[in-house]
Amino acid sequence: MRLVTTRGLKEGHELAKPIYNDKGRVLVQSHVKLTRPIINRLLELGVTFVYVKDELSEDIVIHSTVSEQVKADSINTVKSLFHSFKDTGFKESSYLLDKTTQKMTSIVDTLINQIQSNDQMLTLMSDIFISDDYLFEHSVDVTIYTIALANELKLSNDQIRETGLGALLHDIGKVFIPEGILKKTSQLTAGEFETIKTHPELGFEYLRKTDFPLLVAHCAYQHHERLNGSGYPRGLIGDEIHTYGKILAIADVFSAVTSDRVYREAMLPQEGLEILYAGSGTLFDQEMIRIFRDSITVYPNGVTVELNNGAHAIVVKQNNKLPNRPIVRVFSHHDQVVKPYDLDLAKELNLTVVGYKL
Repeated sequence: MRLVTTRGLKEGHELAKPIYNDKGRVLVQSHVKLTRPIINRLLELGVTFVYVKDELSEDIVIHSTVSEQVKADSINTVKSLFHSFKDTGFKESSYLLDKTTQKMTSIVDTLINQIQSNDQMLTLMSDIFISDDYLFEHSVDVTIYTIALANELKLSNDQIRETGLGALLHDIGKVFIPEGILKKTSQLTAGEFETIKTHPELGFEYLRKTDFPLLVAHCAYQHHERLNGSGYPRGLIGDEIHTYGKILAIADVFSAVTSDRVYREAMLPQEGLEILYAGSGTLFDQEMIRIFRDSITVYPNGVTVELNNGAHAIVVKQNNKLPNRPIVRVFSHHDQVVKPYDLDLAKELNLTVVGYKL
Protein backbone atom coordinates (compact mmCIF):
# COMPACT_ATOMS: atom_id res chain seq x y z
CA MET A 1 0.00 0.00 0.00
CA ARG A 2 1.07 3.54 -0.75
CA LEU A 3 0.77 6.70 1.35
CA VAL A 4 -0.60 9.63 -0.66
CA THR A 5 -1.97 13.09 0.05
CA THR A 6 -5.73 13.34 0.11
CA ARG A 7 -5.49 16.23 -2.35
CA GLY A 8 -3.74 13.88 -4.77
CA LEU A 9 -6.45 11.22 -4.66
CA LYS A 10 -8.25 10.30 -7.86
CA GLU A 11 -11.61 8.68 -8.40
CA GLY A 12 -11.20 4.92 -8.48
CA HIS A 13 -8.33 4.80 -5.97
CA GLU A 14 -8.95 1.94 -3.56
CA LEU A 15 -8.49 2.66 0.14
CA ALA A 16 -5.93 0.27 1.66
CA LYS A 17 -6.44 1.13 5.36
CA PRO A 18 -9.65 2.18 7.08
CA ILE A 19 -10.13 5.70 8.43
CA TYR A 20 -11.23 5.90 12.07
CA ASN A 21 -12.82 8.52 14.23
CA ASP A 22 -11.48 9.10 17.75
CA LYS A 23 -14.03 6.64 19.17
CA GLY A 24 -12.36 3.82 17.27
CA ARG A 25 -15.24 3.49 14.81
CA VAL A 26 -14.49 3.03 11.13
CA LEU A 27 -15.73 5.98 9.08
CA VAL A 28 -14.45 4.74 5.73
CA GLN A 29 -13.65 1.04 5.34
CA SER A 30 -10.67 -0.35 3.47
CA HIS A 31 -11.25 -1.70 -0.07
CA VAL A 32 -13.67 1.16 -0.79
CA LYS A 33 -13.29 2.61 -4.29
CA LEU A 34 -13.07 6.34 -3.75
CA THR A 35 -15.56 8.63 -5.49
CA ARG A 36 -15.33 12.41 -5.82
CA PRO A 37 -17.92 12.97 -3.02
CA ILE A 38 -15.93 10.71 -0.66
CA ILE A 39 -12.66 12.47 -1.52
CA ASN A 40 -14.28 15.87 -0.96
CA ARG A 41 -15.64 14.70 2.38
CA LEU A 42 -12.21 13.50 3.49
CA LEU A 43 -10.82 16.92 2.60
CA GLU A 44 -13.60 18.62 4.58
CA LEU A 45 -12.79 16.44 7.59
CA GLY A 46 -9.16 17.51 7.44
CA VAL A 47 -7.66 14.15 6.44
CA THR A 48 -4.23 14.96 5.00
CA PHE A 49 -2.87 11.50 4.08
CA VAL A 50 -4.42 8.12 3.26
CA TYR A 51 -3.16 4.71 2.20
CA VAL A 52 -4.25 3.39 -1.18
CA LYS A 53 -3.73 0.10 -2.97
CA ASP A 54 -1.54 -0.31 -6.02
CA GLU A 55 0.28 -3.22 -7.60
CA LEU A 56 3.74 -1.79 -6.98
CA SER A 57 3.28 -1.60 -3.21
CA GLU A 58 0.84 -4.43 -2.48
CA ASP A 59 3.38 -6.38 -0.40
CA ILE A 60 4.39 -3.42 1.80
CA VAL A 61 3.40 -3.88 5.44
CA ILE A 62 2.21 -0.82 7.34
CA HIS A 63 3.14 -1.10 10.99
CA SER A 64 1.37 0.56 13.93
CA THR A 65 3.44 0.95 17.10
CA VAL A 66 0.32 1.55 19.17
CA SER A 67 -2.87 -0.26 18.12
CA GLU A 68 -5.73 1.82 16.79
CA GLN A 69 -8.02 0.55 19.55
CA VAL A 70 -5.60 1.46 22.34
CA LYS A 71 -5.11 4.92 20.88
CA ALA A 72 -8.87 5.46 20.44
CA ASP A 73 -9.56 4.28 24.00
CA SER A 74 -6.86 6.61 25.32
CA ILE A 75 -8.23 9.60 23.40
CA ASN A 76 -11.76 8.93 24.66
CA THR A 77 -10.63 8.68 28.27
CA VAL A 78 -8.69 11.93 28.04
CA LYS A 79 -11.63 13.61 26.31
CA SER A 80 -14.09 12.50 28.97
CA LEU A 81 -11.79 13.53 31.79
CA PHE A 82 -10.96 16.94 30.35
CA HIS A 83 -14.64 17.67 29.70
CA SER A 84 -15.41 16.83 33.34
CA PHE A 85 -12.84 19.35 34.50
CA LYS A 86 -14.22 21.99 32.17
CA ASP A 87 -17.85 21.42 33.17
CA THR A 88 -17.27 21.54 36.93
CA GLY A 89 -14.78 24.38 37.05
CA PHE A 90 -11.24 24.92 38.25
CA LYS A 91 -11.43 24.58 42.04
CA GLU A 92 -14.51 22.42 42.31
CA SER A 93 -13.24 19.64 40.01
CA SER A 94 -9.93 18.81 41.71
CA TYR A 95 -11.41 15.74 43.39
CA LEU A 96 -12.31 14.30 39.98
CA LEU A 97 -8.68 14.05 38.97
CA ASP A 98 -7.76 12.46 42.31
CA LYS A 99 -10.36 9.73 41.67
CA THR A 100 -9.08 9.00 38.16
CA THR A 101 -5.39 8.60 38.99
CA GLN A 102 -5.62 4.84 38.51
CA LYS A 103 -7.32 5.15 35.13
CA MET A 104 -4.76 7.66 33.85
CA THR A 105 -1.89 5.50 35.09
CA SER A 106 -3.46 2.51 33.36
CA ILE A 107 -3.46 4.37 30.03
CA VAL A 108 0.20 5.26 30.43
CA ASP A 109 1.13 1.71 31.48
CA THR A 110 -0.64 0.29 28.41
CA LEU A 111 1.22 2.69 26.12
CA ILE A 112 4.53 1.88 27.83
CA ASN A 113 3.91 -1.84 27.34
CA GLN A 114 3.08 -1.45 23.64
CA ILE A 115 6.14 0.73 22.99
CA GLN A 116 8.60 -1.36 25.01
CA SER A 117 7.40 -4.64 23.50
CA ASN A 118 7.95 -3.28 20.00
CA ASP A 119 11.42 -3.63 18.51
CA GLN A 120 10.73 -1.32 15.57
CA MET A 121 10.99 2.45 15.32
CA LEU A 122 7.99 4.48 16.38
CA THR A 123 5.45 5.53 13.77
CA LEU A 124 2.03 7.12 14.20
CA MET A 125 1.38 7.92 10.54
CA SER A 126 -0.14 4.49 9.99
CA ASP A 127 -3.06 5.59 12.18
CA ILE A 128 -5.52 7.61 10.09
CA PHE A 129 -7.77 9.25 12.70
CA ILE A 130 -10.41 11.93 12.42
CA SER A 131 -10.72 13.72 15.75
CA ASP A 132 -13.30 16.35 16.63
CA ASP A 133 -10.84 18.18 18.85
CA TYR A 134 -7.09 18.49 18.40
CA LEU A 135 -6.39 18.76 22.15
CA PHE A 136 -7.27 15.17 23.03
CA GLU A 137 -5.43 13.41 20.22
CA HIS A 138 -2.45 15.73 20.73
CA SER A 139 -2.31 14.79 24.43
CA VAL A 140 -2.13 11.09 23.58
CA ASP A 141 0.39 11.55 20.74
CA VAL A 142 2.66 13.64 22.98
CA THR A 143 2.47 10.87 25.57
CA ILE A 144 3.50 8.25 23.02
CA TYR A 145 6.46 10.33 21.81
CA THR A 146 7.43 11.15 25.40
CA ILE A 147 7.41 7.50 26.48
CA ALA A 148 9.45 6.49 23.42
CA LEU A 149 12.09 9.16 24.10
CA ALA A 150 12.20 8.52 27.85
CA ASN A 151 12.64 4.81 27.11
CA GLU A 152 15.53 5.49 24.72
CA LEU A 153 17.12 7.77 27.34
CA LYS A 154 17.16 4.72 29.65
CA LEU A 155 15.06 6.32 32.36
CA SER A 156 13.74 3.93 35.01
CA ASN A 157 10.26 2.46 34.60
CA ASP A 158 8.98 4.69 37.41
CA GLN A 159 10.43 7.75 35.69
CA ILE A 160 8.96 6.72 32.34
CA ARG A 161 5.54 6.33 33.97
CA GLU A 162 5.89 9.68 35.73
CA THR A 163 6.88 11.60 32.61
CA GLY A 164 4.19 9.73 30.65
CA LEU A 165 1.54 10.93 33.11
CA GLY A 166 2.96 14.43 32.84
CA ALA A 167 2.69 14.22 29.06
CA LEU A 168 -0.90 12.98 29.15
CA LEU A 169 -1.84 15.94 31.35
CA HIS A 170 0.58 18.56 30.02
CA ASP A 171 -2.18 20.61 28.36
CA ILE A 172 -4.80 20.26 31.12
CA GLY A 173 -4.60 24.03 31.67
CA LYS A 174 -6.19 24.55 28.25
CA VAL A 175 -9.58 23.39 29.52
CA PHE A 176 -9.71 26.72 31.38
CA ILE A 177 -8.95 28.77 28.24
CA PRO A 178 -11.96 30.06 26.24
CA GLU A 179 -12.74 27.66 23.38
CA GLY A 180 -13.09 30.55 20.96
CA ILE A 181 -9.42 31.35 21.44
CA LEU A 182 -8.25 27.71 21.31
CA LYS A 183 -10.06 27.02 18.04
CA LYS A 184 -9.58 30.38 16.37
CA THR A 185 -8.58 29.90 12.70
CA SER A 186 -7.23 33.41 12.14
CA GLN A 187 -4.19 34.99 13.74
CA LEU A 188 -4.43 35.51 17.49
CA THR A 189 -4.33 39.01 18.86
CA ALA A 190 -1.56 39.90 21.30
CA GLY A 191 -4.07 39.65 24.15
CA GLU A 192 -5.36 36.25 23.00
CA PHE A 193 -1.84 34.89 22.77
CA GLU A 194 -1.13 36.08 26.31
CA THR A 195 -4.26 34.21 27.41
CA ILE A 196 -3.03 31.04 25.67
CA LYS A 197 0.32 31.41 27.43
CA THR A 198 -1.37 31.07 30.82
CA HIS A 199 -2.19 27.40 30.28
CA PRO A 200 1.10 25.96 31.67
CA GLU A 201 0.63 27.79 34.97
CA LEU A 202 -3.08 26.96 35.11
CA GLY A 203 -2.23 23.29 34.58
CA PHE A 204 0.50 23.38 37.23
CA GLU A 205 -1.74 25.03 39.83
CA TYR A 206 -4.43 22.45 39.11
CA LEU A 207 -2.24 19.34 39.16
CA ARG A 208 -0.19 20.22 42.23
CA LYS A 209 -3.38 20.00 44.31
CA THR A 210 -4.01 16.41 43.25
CA ASP A 211 -2.55 13.05 44.24
CA PHE A 212 -0.23 12.98 41.23
CA PRO A 213 3.52 13.44 41.91
CA LEU A 214 4.61 17.07 41.88
CA LEU A 215 6.86 16.39 38.86
CA VAL A 216 3.74 15.56 36.84
CA ALA A 217 2.52 19.08 37.58
CA HIS A 218 5.93 20.45 36.54
CA CYS A 219 5.53 18.76 33.13
CA ALA A 220 2.52 21.01 32.56
CA TYR A 221 4.50 23.97 33.93
CA GLN A 222 7.66 23.51 31.85
CA HIS A 223 6.70 22.08 28.44
CA HIS A 224 6.96 25.53 26.81
CA GLU A 225 10.27 26.46 28.45
CA ARG A 226 13.31 26.66 26.13
CA LEU A 227 17.03 26.25 26.84
CA ASN A 228 17.95 29.85 25.95
CA GLY A 229 15.30 31.35 28.23
CA SER A 230 12.93 32.36 25.42
CA GLY A 231 10.15 30.06 26.62
CA TYR A 232 7.29 30.64 29.05
CA PRO A 233 5.88 31.07 31.66
CA ARG A 234 9.09 31.57 33.69
CA GLY A 235 11.82 31.93 31.06
CA LEU A 236 13.92 29.13 32.58
CA ILE A 237 17.43 28.61 31.20
CA GLY A 238 19.39 25.40 30.55
CA ASP A 239 19.38 22.99 33.48
CA GLU A 240 16.83 25.08 35.33
CA ILE A 241 14.46 23.06 33.15
CA HIS A 242 13.83 19.55 34.48
CA THR A 243 14.71 16.56 32.27
CA TYR A 244 10.99 15.86 31.91
CA GLY A 245 10.40 19.41 30.70
CA LYS A 246 13.12 19.03 28.06
CA ILE A 247 11.59 15.76 26.86
CA LEU A 248 8.08 17.25 26.75
CA ALA A 249 9.29 20.26 24.75
CA ILE A 250 10.50 17.99 21.95
CA ALA A 251 7.48 15.66 21.99
CA ASP A 252 5.01 18.57 22.13
CA VAL A 253 6.50 20.49 19.19
CA PHE A 254 6.94 17.39 17.02
CA SER A 255 3.35 16.29 17.63
CA ALA A 256 2.04 19.81 16.98
CA VAL A 257 3.73 20.29 13.60
CA THR A 258 3.01 16.75 12.34
CA SER A 259 -0.71 17.01 13.18
CA ASP A 260 -3.51 18.66 11.22
CA ARG A 261 -4.46 22.06 12.64
CA VAL A 262 -7.34 24.35 11.79
CA TYR A 263 -4.89 26.77 10.15
CA ARG A 264 -2.53 24.38 8.31
CA GLU A 265 -1.99 20.80 7.15
CA ALA A 266 0.26 18.32 8.91
CA MET A 267 3.97 18.16 8.13
CA LEU A 268 5.64 14.83 7.40
CA PRO A 269 8.07 13.42 10.02
CA GLN A 270 11.29 14.63 8.34
CA GLU A 271 9.80 18.11 8.05
CA GLY A 272 8.88 18.02 11.73
CA LEU A 273 12.43 17.01 12.63
CA GLU A 274 13.77 19.97 10.66
CA ILE A 275 11.80 22.25 13.00
CA LEU A 276 13.53 20.60 15.96
CA TYR A 277 16.96 20.72 14.29
CA ALA A 278 16.55 24.47 13.79
CA GLY A 279 16.36 24.87 17.56
CA SER A 280 18.94 22.23 18.47
CA GLY A 281 21.11 23.40 21.35
CA THR A 282 19.31 26.74 21.66
CA LEU A 283 15.68 25.80 22.19
CA PHE A 284 15.88 22.02 22.60
CA ASP A 285 18.41 19.59 24.06
CA GLN A 286 20.71 18.54 21.20
CA GLU A 287 21.39 14.99 22.42
CA MET A 288 17.71 14.36 23.08
CA ILE A 289 16.87 15.42 19.50
CA ARG A 290 19.50 12.99 18.17
CA ILE A 291 18.07 10.13 20.24
CA PHE A 292 14.51 11.07 19.28
CA ARG A 293 15.46 11.16 15.58
CA ASP A 294 16.91 7.65 15.78
CA SER A 295 13.84 6.22 17.50
CA ILE A 296 11.09 7.38 15.11
CA THR A 297 10.21 6.54 11.53
CA VAL A 298 11.29 9.47 9.36
CA TYR A 299 10.14 7.99 6.06
CA PRO A 300 7.13 5.75 6.83
CA ASN A 301 6.51 2.54 4.92
CA GLY A 302 4.49 3.27 1.78
CA VAL A 303 5.64 6.87 1.32
CA THR A 304 7.15 7.89 -2.02
CA VAL A 305 10.58 9.56 -1.84
CA GLU A 306 13.16 11.04 -4.19
CA LEU A 307 16.81 9.93 -4.08
CA ASN A 308 19.86 12.07 -4.80
CA ASN A 309 20.39 10.26 -8.12
CA GLY A 310 17.02 11.37 -9.48
CA ALA A 311 15.22 8.10 -8.73
CA HIS A 312 11.72 7.94 -7.27
CA ALA A 313 10.99 5.07 -4.89
CA ILE A 314 8.49 3.74 -2.35
CA VAL A 315 9.71 2.97 1.17
CA VAL A 316 9.34 -0.79 1.68
CA LYS A 317 10.85 -1.43 5.10
CA GLN A 318 12.74 0.30 7.91
CA ASN A 319 16.31 -0.31 9.04
CA ASN A 320 16.13 -0.06 12.82
CA LYS A 321 18.04 2.90 14.30
CA LEU A 322 18.80 4.14 10.77
CA PRO A 323 15.76 6.35 10.11
CA ASN A 324 17.28 8.06 7.07
CA ARG A 325 18.24 4.78 5.38
CA PRO A 326 15.22 2.56 4.77
CA ILE A 327 14.83 -0.14 2.13
CA VAL A 328 13.15 1.40 -0.92
CA ARG A 329 11.64 0.20 -4.20
CA VAL A 330 12.76 2.26 -7.17
CA PHE A 331 10.16 2.62 -9.92
CA SER A 332 11.42 5.57 -11.97
CA HIS A 333 14.65 7.39 -12.75
CA HIS A 334 14.64 11.01 -13.89
CA ASP A 335 10.89 10.62 -14.49
CA GLN A 336 11.44 7.60 -16.78
CA VAL A 337 9.61 4.46 -15.65
CA VAL A 338 11.95 1.53 -14.90
CA LYS A 339 11.40 -2.08 -13.89
CA PRO A 340 10.94 -1.93 -10.09
CA TYR A 341 13.87 -3.04 -7.94
CA ASP A 342 14.65 -2.79 -4.23
CA LEU A 343 17.61 -0.94 -2.70
CA ASP A 344 18.83 -1.10 0.89
CA LEU A 345 20.06 2.41 1.63
CA ALA A 346 21.94 1.08 4.66
CA LYS A 347 24.24 -0.63 2.14
CA GLU A 348 24.09 1.88 -0.73
CA LEU A 349 25.84 4.67 1.16
CA ASN A 350 26.25 6.86 -1.94
CA LEU A 351 22.47 7.18 -2.18
CA THR A 352 20.33 9.32 0.13
CA VAL A 353 16.72 10.42 0.38
CA VAL A 354 16.43 14.09 -0.53
CA GLY A 355 12.67 14.56 -0.11
CA TYR A 356 9.12 13.31 -0.34
CA LYS A 357 7.15 12.89 -3.56
CA LEU A 358 3.45 12.89 -2.69
